[in-house]
Amino acid sequence: MKKILFLLPLLAILLYECRHEPVEKTPTGAITLESSPQRTGNAATGYQYITEGGYMNSGIPFGTYQLVFGNNNPNDLGRTGDNRGVFYEYTVSTAPNGVKVVSQNCLSCHTTKLNGKTIVGLGNNLLDNSNSQVSTLNTLELAIRFQYGANSPAWAAYETYGKALRAVAPVTSTTTLGANPADKVFAVLAAHRKATSLTWLDNAQYTVPAITLSTDVPAWWLMKKKATLYYNGLGQGDFARLMMTASLLTMRDSTEAAAIDAQFVNVLAWLKTVEPPKYPYPIEPNSVALGEKIFNQNCAKCHGTYGASPTYPNYLIDIQTVNTDRALMDAYKTNPEYANWFNQSWFGQGAYAARLRPQTGYIAPPLDGVWATAPYLHNGSVPTLDDLLNSRQRPAIWRYTQVDNSDYDAAKLGWKYTTPSSKSDNQTYDTGLYGNSNGGHPFGDPLSATERKALLEYLKML
Repeated sequence: MKKILFLLPLLAILLYECRHEPVEKTPTGAITLESSPQRTGNAATGYQYITEGGYMNSGIPFGTYQLVFGNNNPNDLGRTGDNRGVFYEYTVSTAPNGVKVVSQNCLSCHTTKLNGKTIVGLGNNLLDNSNSQVSTLNTLELAIRFQYGANSPAWAAYETYGKALRAVAPVTSTTTLGANPADKVFAVLAAHRKATSLTWLDNAQYTVPAITLSTDVPAWWLMKKKATLYYNGLGQGDFARLMMTASLLTMRDSTEAAAIDAQFVNVLAWLKTVEPPKYPYPIEPNSVALGEKIFNQNCAKCHGTYGASPTYPNYLIDIQTVNTDRALMDAYKTNPEYANWFNQSWFGQGAYAARLRPQTGYIAPPLDGVWATAPYLHNGSVPTLDDLLNSRQRPAIWRYTQVDNSDYDAAKLGWKYTTPSSKSDNQTYDTGLYGNSNGGHPFGDPLSATERKALLEYLKML
């Protein structure tokens, strides 16, 4: 009897291979995105810079931060000096006038906890951008003036950051926590920066779109495989230039940009060393082999292969084929001034130019560590991989059962959720809102329940 049970997975694999057609070499509606030469740097230096460097050297005076948060916050990164007592999503640096300031760093969006462990490089799916920060900003500025004075060096060290926050805060709220407004933040900052000098403009030079389209933050460890950046393959050319645009929040001019650029080459080198976390729960080994066969027949043609000799095709899938929410893709077509600004700006010039080129479709991403990256699709509209692989069961409205990254669903691979009848708070995702559709990517629908279960077991291994 035990021998018969042992042979069942093998029999399932043989039957599956007989039933399905060979792998299609080039998927319908796919184009290959070409890579660009990238600069090399020092990975260790890059890690130090991204966790402790001054790429955002305007911010809250250190004394004000300590007054609010204290001096003994969790030291998740094992940092030293002033940064030892600061939350990992913030960095203490020195402004040009010598004042110590605290500002957000890249980890605020690109690091989070999973089952109590801090995972550097995992998108922060619970970062709350859903409430306008205007009142918080007003309180912060009142505190700085009260503590140091309106004409103090501390206020001068904060002011560059403050101008950007006052432009961004009123117009970048999202509908759900975890949703990230990075594209809207870029649009606002570009509208307030001169293209060549990058100096601040109090009045926007372009009309900023009213809608805030949100994205799910992709994992950093995927970057090493990509020929282009961003969900729609928009970011091309020099990756270091593309990544450092977040510094538009605090940089003063193109001279400062050049100094940051020299360090972000090292950051890119470090990012190429980041690896995904291993799946921490039990795996059914008898299902993995079948799942791998199903994956190679149905998924590998777009998402690549894994194991000892991995491949990744860098395909952009036409919107008519993938049919996921097109609002993000369309935004760069209907508002070309932001891509044009970037391409004409300091970022788009010189030997290491980057560029933004709107595409008609979305990238089929690598799936390394995919089990950890819920929610799914570029807008974070699908809470689990099981739902992604069966479009008929995707919830129209879903709510996190807990705002806690320990509330993981090991059966469905994603976040545990309930299905309320309507959206009532910022923990609830409504796929009926503009830009929030959970449609498209129906490629797992033909699978049986047994095949889908086996595929999930294999995806745990990636």
